[in-house]
Amino acid sequence: MTPHPFKQVPAVYHRQLGDVLVTGLSDGYMDMGYEIFRDIPEDEVRAILAREHRIAPPRISINVFALRFGGKTYLVDCGSQHFMGPTCGRLMDNLAAAGITAGSVDGVILTHVHPDHSNGLTDVATGQPIFPNAEVIVHQAEIDHWYDDAAMARATERQRLRYFQWGREQLDPYRAADKVRTFRDGEILPGIIAIPCPGHTPGHCSYVVSSGRQSMIVWGDTVHVPEIQLARPEVAMQFDTDPERGVRSRQRILDMVIADDLLVAGMHVHFPGFGHMRGENGRYSIVAEQWAYTA
Repeated sequence: MTPHPFKQVPAVYHRQLGDVLVTGLSDGYMDMGYEIFRDIPEDEVRAILAREHRIAPPRISINVFALRFGGKTYLVDCGSQHFMGPTCGRLMDNLAAAGITAGSVDGVILTHVHPDHSNGLTDVATGQPIFPNAEVIVHQAEIDHWYDDAAMARATERQRLRYFQWGREQLDPYRAADKVRTFRDGEILPGIIAIPCPGHTPGHCSYVVSSGRQSMIVWGDTVHVPEIQLARPEVAMQFDTDPERGVRSRQRILDMVIADDLLVAGMHVHFPGFGHMRGENGRYSIVAEQWAYTA
């Protein structure tokens, strides 16, 4: 008798965007409690998840996107290594399955410096960069905030460890090697435009990637649990730095995506993470992109 498989096939998905090969890569997932949301009762969260046939309590997918063009390879975010528990830290295996080595990565573009997005930069046991030939590209406000000792002192103990300390440990080797490049807005690489959308963190960014006549947005943490924050875009998260500003940024990004008919690549959209938005009367939903059988 043939034994049943214990694992899924590698969580890797390729799609072409003009001349850019975009690859969705899963770092895993986190199952979270109902307390992660602000200003929405638990029974409403349960009802929405049940209606959408989703796992309760909420499951948050964690995706990374590789962009290959012009002989270069860039990652948008880099996962979490072992820091976020045993269901995360799958990026390196999936990179290998996608034919990408750590040494071949030319840059890591961070949407922001939270551990599920940036804790894959450095092996803290050795202090060595995991991507030795890469520069880290990140909004200046992220560096200003997470290296602000006064802000760190005001934070809770959990925030000091998971956001400030971990963020510094991940970035320090690249800063020491002068491999951190910051920006405020505008084009950060050919065909890649940064769209600052602060609130979740001070320098949280989305990125519009364009090639030929095709465009998509890698929208970072615009939403964490799509079923909840698209149905109720005014719902903030407990780990937002500035919840009200984050809600405004989310509304602006959602409206821009619909107005410009952008393909979405979402870090917390269920793998493979690509979809199209629809909206009506201030409520939104995302329709998963049809599976492409060739890249």
